[in-house]
Amino acid sequence: MSTSTNDLNNKLGAGATGTVLDHPAGLFILFFTEMWERFSFYGMRALLVLFLVSEMTAGGWGWSREEALKLYGIYTGLVYGTPIIGGWLADKFLGARFSVVLGALIMTLGHASMAMETHFFFYLGLGLMVVGNGFFKPNISTIVGGLYDKGSDKKDSAYTIFYMGVNSGAFLGIMLCGYIGEKVGWNWGFGLAGIFMFVGMMQFYLAQGIFGNIGVKPKDVVDEKANDDEEKDPVIIRDRILVISVLAFFTIFFWFAFEQAGGSMTIFAKDYTQRLLTGTTATIFTISNLILTIGPLIIITWVLILLFKQTFKKYALSNIILGSGFALIWALTLWMLFRDFTSGDSVEVPASWFGILNSFFIIAFAPLFSKMWASKYNPSGPVKFAIGLVLVGVGFAFLAYGASGITSGAQTAAVSMWWLIIAYWFHTMGELCVSPVGLSYVSKLAPVKLMSMMFGIWFLANLVANLLAGYSGSYIDKIAEEYSLSTFFLLFTAVTVGAGIVMLMLNPFLKKRMHGIH
Repeated sequence: MSTSTNDLNNKLGAGATGTVLDHPAGLFILFFTEMWERFSFYGMRALLVLFLVSEMTAGGWGWSREEALKLYGIYTGLVYGTPIIGGWLADKFLGARFSVVLGALIMTLGHASMAMETHFFFYLGLGLMVVGNGFFKPNISTIVGGLYDKGSDKKDSAYTIFYMGVNSGAFLGIMLCGYIGEKVGWNWGFGLAGIFMFVGMMQFYLAQGIFGNIGVKPKDVVDEKANDDEEKDPVIIRDRILVISVLAFFTIFFWFAFEQAGGSMTIFAKDYTQRLLTGTTATIFTISNLILTIGPLIIITWVLILLFKQTFKKYALSNIILGSGFALIWALTLWMLFRDFTSGDSVEVPASWFGILNSFFIIAFAPLFSKMWASKYNPSGPVKFAIGLVLVGVGFAFLAYGASGITSGAQTAAVSMWWLIIAYWFHTMGELCVSPVGLSYVSKLAPVKLMSMMFGIWFLANLVANLLAGYSGSYIDKIAEEYSLSTFFLLFTAVTVGAGIVMLMLNPFLKKRMHGIH
């Protein structure tokens, strides 16, 4: 049953400010907080491997591909390992809201450290990012779930909207930090990520009253939902945790393949893709990039205006900081587009540019998936996972076909960029079937008193996946030399499609153990 208006107001108390797009306005405070955090994370991630493998004469560190991809895997893996600790501390002592602010502050300091570019401060920055994310990531997801009743049929839709915020930040971060890092200077790209992390922290801190008693320190409130009869039944608790564990295990297969985006697929974009465009092709790309860039900005600005209408009277300063940050985004974007328009007859597409495709497709298609999950065309969670795994495998199959003409051991090539574009589209459709749905199911299935920690366990699967992604990606040269680059990508197709088939077979077993949760 959906959360009623009265129930929602009782939860939020004096902080209640109405709804936006038929959801609590607080969801969109979280939408933009997560957007800024993902701006900083993906903006930095877009630069990490490129910075490490770039020649010293270009300001990089001149690492080998293998070394860079292994560090990438270790870093992204650890980022998803600390949420279990941050979730436990929030459940027991700190509360979700305080943890979000603390995590955002630590990550801001991390970005500032990385901008200095010395070895010591670079590694210090990575360490601070790992710790800060542990406090931030599980707890903001917990607050989203707290806006709805435990079994609410709006949760899949809500987490899909929230996920649109995730990818709005990723889109903007990869686009701007990637462009500025590659075209202006690495330290400017790293530093820009930190600025917007600070904006996200402040706008959340100043508007947190909108959440009422959701996410406060455990000693400050007794959550009446913890007394739910179903949660007193040890069999139901055990079965639902089993379902979370199985779904988490299968996300490893998805993310180990998907996270090639920041590793081997970035290498493919940098060294094997035709990125230097001239004449009519350059003009078409410049115009297409203008539409691709401005379109999502207009959509996000529209959502921002809707939020302002509901919250400005009570949370004016938070809105002003949020609006100022977005005004800076518009200014930087227009500067970037103007710079490209006046660059002459040729355009060199940044290798990091392809990373924005995933986020663009999320922003474009998330509303469709949100409506679909709220309609009668809403399959069970395991079926959604199976579809997502197969789709990411299909994306790699297209990439393998595109790379089939590259000779074994070749260090460079000029493959059409369309193969990367198609692969990213399939990967994104798969992501929409897995990631926001997984967050929703953790919120619906996990015991209330362990909610943040269960989100931490969920993200622990991402640790394993990212370590595997970096390790497997580091074999790109060895496999390409001994077999072919096409074979390298087909391995990801085989693993993910196989996992999808197994998940589909497990659907009846898992549905039974959800005990009525759909």
